[in-house]
Amino acid sequence: MSMRELVVLGTASQAPTRRRNHNGYLLRWDDEVILFDPGEGSQRQMLHTGVTATDLTRICVTHFHGDHCLGLPGMIQRLSLDRVPRPVAVHFPAGGAEYFARLRHAASFRETAELTVEPIDADGQRITLGIGTLEARRLRHPVETYGYRLVEPDGCRLLPERLSAYRIAGPAVGRLLREGHLDLDGRRVTRDEVSVVRPGQRFAFVMDTGLCDGVYALAEHADLLVIESTFLASEAALAAEAGHLTAGQAARVAAESGVRTLVLTHFSQRYADPLRFHDEAREHFAGELVIAEDLQTVPMPARRVPSPE
Repeated sequence: MSMRELVVLGTASQAPTRRRNHNGYLLRWDDEVILFDPGEGSQRQMLHTGVTATDLTRICVTHFHGDHCLGLPGMIQRLSLDRVPRPVAVHFPAGGAEYFARLRHAASFRETAELTVEPIDADGQRITLGIGTLEARRLRHPVETYGYRLVEPDGCRLLPERLSAYRIAGPAVGRLLREGHLDLDGRRVTRDEVSVVRPGQRFAFVMDTGLCDGVYALAEHADLLVIESTFLASEAALAAEAGHLTAGQAARVAAESGVRTLVLTHFSQRYADPLRFHDEAREHFAGELVIAEDLQTVPMPARRVPSPE
């Protein structure tokens, strides 16, 4: 059975706390299981989630600051230890290739897993997957950083009343879907005449960045947006200097971009009360709002319901 959900491994920025592990996020999307930004402790956090290294199909790293990548050595070695039977793709900023090589071989082990290393070297780079397109966009941070979004192609939903009006039933329905049209009694009926567009789902992952075009490009019409909100508005100047977002900025991006479910994460350890992030974000965003907690699962929202023209 297909499953689409976010599994949160860790939500701290820079330094872990007693309640928050370093970063780590798993996206289950049908047959793909993508690990984003594995920080320290990600391997252990996975033990609590029911997701194993054997499940992983892809790893995406936004940048090579330690809280986003120091879990890579353990994860890569675990892939070999568990004899993962399929290639696992790894994406990261091409400018950090040397860091990746060091992390990959940070300790002595027998590498038996097959890693498909596919660096990101251009803003807007796209990787075609069986489930859709994975797109990377350049972000604004002191080191080379990319965010990611997964876009499912639009499909169609057949309208029973229109099929009935044309007396299309049984095997003819399948033929109409495959070929795009049917010839009935001297008239061609197209698929578009008996269906409406079913929008594909979109997931976006935005980590360390200041406001920039890439943030908005990733967030556009996302069904589920995972975005850093390291600081609150009281530290807006510090956020701008360090290349980070406040909760209010992240929420405004979501509101202006038509996001349905907003997940805030990557919280500075200076804040003890997570409700402050909720309250600040709620001033700008009226949709579904999640203040991420370690080991939390966030389902993709139900598909947008297309309406007949």
